[in-house]
Amino acid sequence: MKEKYIKINNLKVSEELLNFVNNELLKETQISPQNFWKGFDKTAHELSPRNDQLINIRETIQKKIDEWHIKNKGNHNKIDDYKKFLIDIGYLKKEGPDFKIETDNVDDEITQIAGPQLVVPVMNARYTLNAANARWVSLYDSLYGTNIIESEEGGSERYDPNRGQEVIKYVREFFDKYIPIDGTSWKNITNLQIIDKELAIYKDDHKYKLKDINKFVGHRGEASKPEAIILQNNKLHFEIIINPGAFSAAHDIAGISDIIAESAISTICDNEDSVAAVDAKDKVICYRNWLGLMKGSLKVEFEKNGKILERKLNPDRSYISKTGKGLKLHGRSLLLIRNVGHLMKNSSILLKDGSEIPEGIMDAFFTTAAALHDIKKRRNSRKGSIYIVKPKMHGPEETAFTDLIFTKVEEVLNLKKFTCKIGIMDEERRTSANLKECIRTLKNRVFFINTGFLDRTGDEMHTSMEAGPMIKKGDMKSSKWIKAYENNNVDVGLKCGFLGRAQIGKGMWAMPDKMKEMMGEKINHLKAGANCAWVPSPTAASLHSLHYHQINIFDEQKKILGREQAKLDDLLTIPIADRTNWSVDEINTEISNSAQTLLGYVVRWIDQGIGCSKVPDINNVGLMEDRATLRISSQHIANWVHHGITTKIQVIEIMKEMAKIVDEQNKDDKDYIKMSDDFNNSIAFCTACDLIFKGKEQPSGYTEPLLHLNRIKKKFIQN
Repeated sequence: MKEKYIKINNLKVSEELLNFVNNELLKETQISPQNFWKGFDKTAHELSPRNDQLINIRETIQKKIDEWHIKNKGNHNKIDDYKKFLIDIGYLKKEGPDFKIETDNVDDEITQIAGPQLVVPVMNARYTLNAANARWVSLYDSLYGTNIIESEEGGSERYDPNRGQEVIKYVREFFDKYIPIDGTSWKNITNLQIIDKELAIYKDDHKYKLKDINKFVGHRGEASKPEAIILQNNKLHFEIIINPGAFSAAHDIAGISDIIAESAISTICDNEDSVAAVDAKDKVICYRNWLGLMKGSLKVEFEKNGKILERKLNPDRSYISKTGKGLKLHGRSLLLIRNVGHLMKNSSILLKDGSEIPEGIMDAFFTTAAALHDIKKRRNSRKGSIYIVKPKMHGPEETAFTDLIFTKVEEVLNLKKFTCKIGIMDEERRTSANLKECIRTLKNRVFFINTGFLDRTGDEMHTSMEAGPMIKKGDMKSSKWIKAYENNNVDVGLKCGFLGRAQIGKGMWAMPDKMKEMMGEKINHLKAGANCAWVPSPTAASLHSLHYHQINIFDEQKKILGREQAKLDDLLTIPIADRTNWSVDEINTEISNSAQTLLGYVVRWIDQGIGCSKVPDINNVGLMEDRATLRISSQHIANWVHHGITTKIQVIEIMKEMAKIVDEQNKDDKDYIKMSDDFNNSIAFCTACDLIFKGKEQPSGYTEPLLHLNRIKKKFIQN
């Protein structure tokens, strides 16, 4: 369907977007549509040339790096020569003097409370509400419904009392370790009361108290017969629900029916890798949902088990403090908004020369304007800040440009300077290598730095595409550069004053059905110095929150401050395979694994507009996939084709075989369109192939240009 445009000053704006901005976004703000569009028009035309210039610099640098590797075949390990070259072309910047970030008015969820972080596609209102409300999640339900508790009824809908008892035992043993009672075990308690403003814990007629009485912070209900007890450890809370009449309390002598864990402390509402938003209609859905969150009015109705249910934002949680006064705890995650990067443009708005608006500039204005409603109410940010996560920036010039964008946004929207806080996604190689200088450009705004293994690996491979064939994907996590990258992010953040002032984050656990494995492995993110880490669901958030009770991350960060900083030489070590005599079976298996997940993701993106979903891998293990997973898979196969490890013909044959498997895996989806019925005319299949065979030419190895182009094509056919 052809976009209908309305001329506003020097802009042509999609009618649907214009109506949304004028009639919804700016309504009840102090900003008139006339002033907004005047300021937006002026800023867009001022900033767009610089945006284009920065993208051209990326291409120029990449071309020089390609030429260097072609000229210096086999010499990529001569690190001093390589570094000198990178300095000469402006890739590596001179590091300036030490400094500390100066970001202020930052909420406690960023500065003082360490815990899980959710990332959710803002295009899906129901998922977004689930994530926002995942600040408080039933620990009992999370344990019972996952593979952490093993029993014969694990996958059954019928309640298993033995499994229920194992859940209770798990939680009691956890409490014994981290919120212990002086003189007895949580397993033995028979009653809980509030006496003289303290928590009295009974085992039959014997009264006990907590070893650390400060871990009791409040209750709900009568003191002699409380409905809930509120405990705190490492600034995270548990709510013990006491309801002897509840089904879940039938086998609990203390009448405890549930334990609610404070779980997702913050949530990134995502406009980027987890959405498929390609035109004005899509963008308005994203912006409208974010606006609803900022106004507190977002609601959604849906059908479940034959019933119509409504979901909306949870209120704050009210209690009586131990001093007898009212106590309120935040009922929702602190909501952050992820904008798109500098690369993409969008047809929603055309500039005076007829070119499309840089999408990052558009996102900056509209997502910030939506947050004006929260600035007034202060229900999300108590400190009156707006939290924007900015991805895919390459080096200090681009982070400085982000600072400029939001300075202009604040001017147009009459906001105090530095109201907009910026989270730096450290997921591009040029940013990793210059992280200190990137942070310096945003020292008054930065509230967050985060590592992203998948995107970062995609950029690692694309940047050094000409250096040689890459090691297998599975070997990347044990390579020298990745360890230096993960450590460098923490080292630089702490050195720049992030401790107690900003978040240092780690990436996603991608297997939502493997919670036992997550509990064994993801605690390593805390040991590495992260005060937040990404999880794929509210259930995973409640379970991962237990790690933050086990480790006081701020103490851990103080220890890390004393270690030797990660080495730039290690960070720049290219993961070239030192042997390429893999067997045909090894090569085919590696390509098949990448091809299958690539196809499984692309077919839903192109045909159904689903930007993030649980995609079964070749072994039918569900993996949370977004564009970052796609980038690494497509770049890896592209690299192996380029260096003759495999051939285009061989890859196409594997792609066709994998397409049949993906079709079979999706046979129960009524909206699914099979690829294998007609490979040549399946836009999804052809897009997946293009991502590989045109992968070397894609800017920084990004998948967005091809995905957007072909999704628009598909939408045109569907309409």
